[in-house]
Amino acid sequence: MELLSQPWPWWAAGMIIGLTVPALLLLGNKHFGISSNLRHVCAACFPASIKFFQYDWKKELWNFFFIGGILGGAALATVLLHDPGPVQIHPGLANDLAAAGVTHIDGLAPAELFSWESLLSLRGLILMVGGGFIVGFGARYAGGCTSGHAIMGLSNLQWPSLVATIFFLVGGFLMANFILPFILTL
Repeated sequence: MELLSQPWPWWAAGMIIGLTVPALLLLGNKHFGISSNLRHVCAACFPASIKFFQYDWKKELWNFFFIGGILGGAALATVLLHDPGPVQIHPGLANDLAAAGVTHIDGLAPAELFSWESLLSLRGLILMVGGGFIVGFGARYAGGCTSGHAIMGLSNLQWPSLVATIFFLVGGFLMANFILPFILTL
């Protein structure tokens, strides 16, 4: 248990994810991605006359176990591997956040950004609603999410996944360095 409760090196998660892709392909010709799971959930829970959701989602039932594993793993990690100490972040990041007015970093979600009071503010609406819409629209427009393109698509040497991944990274850089600082000052 001690091994699991300590931080692992960055490459350990990369190796696990990297081995998941060929395992999925070899064991059942399945593709890895998160946004497709959301599509399957919507098709199963909200049957409608929307063409995008009209397919046999039962063939993709394994995706529900995948999502269940993500939720179950997060719950187990929260209960069994909880570290009562403060979250450690880089001092440079703490200074940048403090300059933008984010000073209470007691957990993974700073109260200035993730609280009901913040959510009901202009900044909160832009970050949560606007950001959620942009991420959802981008995943649909790109034909997949960052994990699907960057992990599965690149491992299959798909040109569209390389283009999508490059633009995901450029968009993240622009957001973190130019747009987010402006939003945090609202």
